[in-house]
Amino acid sequence: MSAYQQLVEELAPRKFSKAGVIWVIFLVVLIVAGVIAYIDQIIQGQVVTNMRDYALWGVYISNFVFFVATSFVGSMTAAILRLTNNSWRTPLVRIAEIIAFAAIIMAGITIVLDMGRPDRLYHLFINARLQSPITWDVIIITTYIAISFLILYLPLLPDLAILKKYYKDKPALSKWYGKLSLNWTGSAAQRKIQNKTIQMVAVLIIPVALILQTIDAWLFSTTYRIGWDSTNFGPYFIAGAFLVGTGCLIATVYIIRKVYKLEKYITDFHFDRLGKMLVLAALIYTYFNINEYLLPYYTTPEAEAKHLYELYFGHYAGMFWFVTIGGLLMPVIVLLFKKGRSPKVLFWVSVVVVITSWWKRYLIVTPTLLEPFLPIQGVPESWRTYWPSLHEWLITFATLAGACLIITLLVRYLPVIPVERTALEKGIISNGKEEQS
Repeated sequence: MSAYQQLVEELAPRKFSKAGVIWVIFLVVLIVAGVIAYIDQIIQGQVVTNMRDYALWGVYISNFVFFVATSFVGSMTAAILRLTNNSWRTPLVRIAEIIAFAAIIMAGITIVLDMGRPDRLYHLFINARLQSPITWDVIIITTYIAISFLILYLPLLPDLAILKKYYKDKPALSKWYGKLSLNWTGSAAQRKIQNKTIQMVAVLIIPVALILQTIDAWLFSTTYRIGWDSTNFGPYFIAGAFLVGTGCLIATVYIIRKVYKLEKYITDFHFDRLGKMLVLAALIYTYFNINEYLLPYYTTPEAEAKHLYELYFGHYAGMFWFVTIGGLLMPVIVLLFKKGRSPKVLFWVSVVVVITSWWKRYLIVTPTLLEPFLPIQGVPESWRTYWPSLHEWLITFATLAGACLIITLLVRYLPVIPVERTALEKGIISNGKEEQS
C-alpha cells in the first residue's frame, strides 16, 4: 500500500462502532421525546411551559443564544485560518465548520420553537417590520446558514471525488459521493474557481458572524430592562461566543481524535494551541464581565443594584458563582500551565466551559425578566419565579441532541480531516491529480 493509499485509508469515513450506534439511538430517543413534547405544547399552548407574562422568554431563548454563540467561533476560526493559510489548522478547520453548521441550524429551529406556533415564522417574513431587531435576526440567521454550508461544502469537493474512487466497490455510496463532488476532476480551471470562491465566502462570513452576534445582543439591549440596558452588550456577546465556541471545538476535536484514533494527525501541539486560544477567550470575556457586573455595582440605580444583589448573594448566587469560577477563572488558572493544556485535561476544562456557558445564557435571560422596573404585584405567586417545565427541558434537550446528531452524521460520512490538503502538505502528492492515477 502506497503512502497516499494509506493516508486515504486512515482519513476516510468509518462505520459506527457499537458505542456509536448506541450514541445515535440515544440522541434519536431524546429528539423523539422533544418532538412529542413540542406537539403537545402546540396542542395545549404555552400553558404547558412555566413561561408567563414576566418570564416570557425562558430557557428557549437561553438555548438560542447558546447555539448562536457556539456557531460563531466555528465559522470565525474556519474563515480566519483559511485566509491566513496556516498549515497547522488543517486537521481542525473542517471540524470547526461542522460545529458551526450544526449549531446555526439548531439556532434557527429554536427560534421557531420559542414562537409557540410554527406558522408565526411565516408571518414574520410576510409582515416583517424593518425596525424590529428580530426581523434582522431571522434574516441574518438564514444568511448565516447558507454561508456556513458553503464554507463547509466547497473545500470538500476534492475529498468527495477521492471518496468516490475509494468506495468504488460500493456503487451506491460511490454514486452519492460522485454526485456531491459536482464532477470534480482537479483541473486548473476548477481549482481556480474553487480557491476564489472559498476566499470570498471566508471573507464574507466574518462580518456576517459579527453582525449576527451583535444583533443577538441588540435584541436584549434595545429592550429597556434591568441588566440589559448596556452599551457593553455587543462586544460582551462576541467575547462570550469566542469562549463557548472554542470550548465546543476543543471537546469535539478530542472526542473525534479518540474515537477515530487520529493522534497521528491531531497532535498535542494542536491542543496546546487550542488551549492558549481558550485562555485568551476566557481573559477577554472576564474583562467584559467586570464591566458588566462589577463596575455597575458602585454606580447603579436601586433597581439595578437589587438585580446584581440577586446574582451575587441571592436566589441565583450559586449558579452565578459556578459560572464565574468554573467558566472564567478555572480555565485561566489551569491552562496557563503547559501540563494543563494536555489533551485530556484540556478536554475536561472545555466541558466545564461549555456547561457553564450554557448556564451563563440562562443567567443573562431569566433574572432580568424577573426584575422589572415596576414591582411584580397583583399576579399569581408562580409568576414571580421561573424554572423550566418538563416540556421545556425535553424540547431543549432535543435541540441539543439534534445538534449532536448533525455533527455525528457529518463526521460519519465526511472526512473530518481534509484528505487532499493533508497529502499535499505532507508531500505525498505534488498536485491534485495524482490521486486519479
